[in-house]
Amino acid sequence: MSKTVVIDPVTRIEGHAKISIFLDDAGEVSDARFHVVEYRGFEKFCEGRPFTEMAGITARICGICPVSHLLASAKTGDKILAVKIPPAAEKLRRMMNLAQITQSHALSFFHLSSPDFLLGWDSDPAKRNIFGLIAANPDLARAGIRLRQFGQTIIEKLGARKIHAAWTVPGGVRSPLSSEGRQWIVDRLPEAFDTVTLALGLFKGMLDGQLREEIDIFGEFPTLYMGLVGSNGEWEHYNGKLRFTDSQGNIVADGLSEDDYHQFLGEAVEPWSYLKFPYYQPLGYPDGIYRVGPLARLNVCNRIGTENADRELQELRDRSGGFPTSSFLYHYARLIEILACLEKIQELVDDPDILSHRCRARGGVNELNVVGVSEAPRGTLFHHYQVDERGLIEKVNLIIATGQNNLAMNKTVAQIAKHYIHSSEIPEGLLNRVEAGIRCYDPCLSCSTHAVGQMPLHLQLIAADGSLLDEVYR
Repeated sequence: MSKTVVIDPVTRIEGHAKISIFLDDAGEVSDARFHVVEYRGFEKFCEGRPFTEMAGITARICGICPVSHLLASAKTGDKILAVKIPPAAEKLRRMMNLAQITQSHALSFFHLSSPDFLLGWDSDPAKRNIFGLIAANPDLARAGIRLRQFGQTIIEKLGARKIHAAWTVPGGVRSPLSSEGRQWIVDRLPEAFDTVTLALGLFKGMLDGQLREEIDIFGEFPTLYMGLVGSNGEWEHYNGKLRFTDSQGNIVADGLSEDDYHQFLGEAVEPWSYLKFPYYQPLGYPDGIYRVGPLARLNVCNRIGTENADRELQELRDRSGGFPTSSFLYHYARLIEILACLEKIQELVDDPDILSHRCRARGGVNELNVVGVSEAPRGTLFHHYQVDERGLIEKVNLIIATGQNNLAMNKTVAQIAKHYIHSSEIPEGLLNRVEAGIRCYDPCLSCSTHAVGQMPLHLQLIAADGSLLDEVYR
């Protein structure tokens, strides 16, 4: 008799979700679904607010990603004003985004995912967390915590707050970096480099050993990849144009503007999840599946543009036969991006512009329908605003990175479940592997559905006749 397994809630992710695993009459997995079961509705209650408030409002979508929404919203506000922001403002915004990517990737790797790698998939769930990691490897855990603190403190020194800093505004930023703040970054950079170098060596060693199998099982399938690239195809996180590549590394579309996103991105919905399913329109739904985020950014760029990160990128490509396609390698890509961010922060701290007080342009409402885009840690983030002549918001559309990975996350869960589950009995370690498939993407469900609340995991096992055979809560 067929049945369904349900994991509810999914743990060690940012948001509340459920996984359903459907078994056929032979007891084999026929399908799996990743349900996002929270709803908040930011796009609707922003209507009627002045566009100048949007950076502050949308930053409240999430306590992990406020910088990402601040930047995307401020860039959208720049377009409403139709101003070119001062060079100092762009460099300061870039520094904050690099710090944001660093602290978010450090959170994902050290706090959320490394307990699986270092303590084992089948280890005691009560200890399979950051506290268990502290007990087992205190030096590594402490280094990871301090690396995240490094990114958060840069954000604080720029915006006066670690979370929800009202610093990035339409037209630029409110203030430059102080000389004391600059010196603090210079003093702490060597330790941050040491930590990411340590983590890269450790993780590559595990990929050659106990984690070799996961590369072939956790999200190994062909999709498109999308991300921003610079004018010469280099890695980009703030400006640039959008590029799509396929799973062989061929460029499918290039030089795309965020202004035209509705021509190449569609947004589908399903009745069993609040999370939208964006897709690449020319291929239709669901064939237009694509991935965004760290691995996608490394796959769409020609190079990163810094010495050490480019060397690591080449090693990743060499290890993957030229083009990495497994979602398990998102963890590897995050570490390479942390290294890239540190190298680019090191370049910026030597630039005198970051101390300049000429960091904001001012103007009135000159454009009424605009789109802003930037790269959040989890992938490309779109803000689309329509305003009236007074600058009051009439309509908002937010396309969040986690939503753009939704099709791939569902496919990853199904791939892992089909590999490991062959009966109604689900050992906890197998349940953890299914969850870990979602953690590869480091989803932020608060951002993608704009919701509040805790985020545990719920898994259900469902028979072919629809009856519930088993369920596990954590």
